[in-house]
Amino acid sequence: MCIAVFMWETHPLYPFLLFLNRDEYHSRPTKPLGWWEGGEILGGRDVQAGGTWLASSRDGRLTFITNFRELHSRPHTKTRGHLSVRFLQSKKKPIEFAKEVVKEADQYNGFNLILVDLCSKSMVYLANRPKENGNFVTEVSSGIHVLSHANLDSLWLKAFLLAISNLDIAHSTLSFASSTIRL
Repeated sequence: MCIAVFMWETHPLYPFLLFLNRDEYHSRPTKPLGWWEGGEILGGRDVQAGGTWLASSRDGRLTFITNFRELHSRPHTKTRGHLSVRFLQSKKKPIEFAKEVVKEADQYNGFNLILVDLCSKSMVYLANRPKENGNFVTEVSSGIHVLSHANLDSLWLKAFLLAISNLDIAHSTLSFASSTIRL
């Protein structure tokens, strides 16, 4: 199960911390973390479809995506990982890019997309499921958040347990790092 726990604007030294696990079939070819052609994007790469699940740019932008759990996916849709690449290649603010994607969101299987601009301290969440709620775009508030195969901060048992355990780990790590930096 792809799952992410992240802290946004909750610590004075570290505005963003991310714990992410990508769960994919072992047979799906990928490239490990590295700088892409042109040297502007850093991330893993889905060799099969050409996109990415997690990447950042030299100018302080970051994005990650999870699939939205569905019983049946459509076989001939656009690849979701390209949304992350497009965001990093664009110069648009996260909210502007998200509003652009909403217009074409029905061309993709279900997804959750996080768009971050660390320099402007802006984070946006975009989901195209569930369909009955329409597309969902929102600024992410400060705090600790969990994202899996449902909407942001959904109360799935695995997500809840991960958030609780990582909360303790994150606070311990941040406390240690803060005391070490002050020395």
